[in-house]
Amino acid sequence: MLIQLINSGLRKIPTWVLYILLPIPGILAIVAGLTDNLGPEPIKELEGELGEVAIKLLIIGLAVTPLLHFTRINLLRFRRAIGVVAFGYVAAHFLTWLLLDVQLLSQIWADILKRPYISVGFVGFMAMVPLAVTSNNWSMRKLGQFWSVLHRLTYIATILGGLHYIMLVKGFQMEPLVHMAIILAFLVVRVPKWRRSVQASLRGLPDKVLRR
Repeated sequence: MLIQLINSGLRKIPTWVLYILLPIPGILAIVAGLTDNLGPEPIKELEGELGEVAIKLLIIGLAVTPLLHFTRINLLRFRRAIGVVAFGYVAAHFLTWLLLDVQLLSQIWADILKRPYISVGFVGFMAMVPLAVTSNNWSMRKLGQFWSVLHRLTYIATILGGLHYIMLVKGFQMEPLVHMAIILAFLVVRVPKWRRSVQASLRGLPDKVLRR
């Protein structure tokens, strides 16, 4: 009964609400930077704030399917909005580094190639670009079954984002490790579905088992 009430309440929430609410932390961080309220290194702080919200949203996106499986709470209709806003945060994080931190075009590729944590983060960002571009109904219709295959890049992008966070921080810090542990846990619970999907494919049956 409780789960039914929760799902009934969730169905009444329009998805566009997330496009308004989820960017608020990023907007507040940008305003804090513009008003000199981000400490002695405002650019680094802004990069960090945007990156942390991005990885949290990616984790929330990964949590949707396990949450449905284990609790029957259905957030599937919100997953696209979460993913799109997460990409917005990643893009803002990248642009803050690109335009405010590095600035010199000659230094950009040097940093990407020479600094492993930047390389990992850049690859993760690039993996998200096709996801953002195809996160619309038109792309779903045009790509057909390939759409779900393409959007499995979400897993790669999230793992790389977690790894980027671990490599970025100085010294031993629990938060990025906890983030990565949660990411891996949400991926591990998908393994049985992936296995059944492969077995069904080998038997020549339609793949109706795997949900992203």
